Amino acid sequence: QVKLVESGGGLVQAGGTLRLSCAACGRTFSSYAMGWFRQAPGKEREFVAAISWSGSSTYYADSVKGRFTISRDNAKNTVYLQMNSLKPEDTAIYYCAAARTPIVVVTTLDFGSWGRGTQVTVSS
Repeated sequence: QVKLVESGGGLVQAGGTLRLSCAACGRTFSSYAMGWFRQAPGKEREFVAAISWSGSSTYYADSVKGRFTISRDNAKNTVYLQMNSLKPEDTAIYYCAAARTPIVVVTTLDFGSWGRGTQVTVSS
């Protein structure tokens, strides 16, 4: 099992930036892929981005491609989500998750451990 703790959320104006962090402990961090998901009020949790165990492969939802960047530092057991050009529709609780495999995966069932989430609010 992996324990995940997100940080870095907050309130930002449209067009602004935020950087989310997710610290992991438990299983060897470099042995599994990581992902970010988000859930807006009244909506289902949706995939945002994922990164392979080494960081060499990444994948993004179309809605964030070109604006968000996922990265990881295996020496610090941390994964990041850099969010630029934020839009009001990016408002949600953002969750990081640890995958069951080392390769990039995108569905919630592929992830076995979840953080509690961090709120991101983008004002217009």
